[in-house]
Amino acid sequence: MARLKITLTRSPIGAKPAHRKTVRSLGLRKMHQSVVKNDDPAIRGMIRLIAHLVVYEEIGNGDA
Repeated sequence: MARLKITLTRSPIGAKPAHRKTVRSLGLRKMHQSVVKNDDPAIRGMIRLIAHLVVYEEIGNGDA
């Protein structure tokens, strides 16, 4: 399964409350913090909602 590395690049301070909750639910707490999540439709939807606050990249699954 593919994995996504998600990095918080902009502060969610001025963002809508729903966007702040989405950032928090992804496990992002600090600026420039990264988390690795499985690539599934739910995570992709969360990234799409807060695309202006994060950057993401696909990484290998580490099974090789």
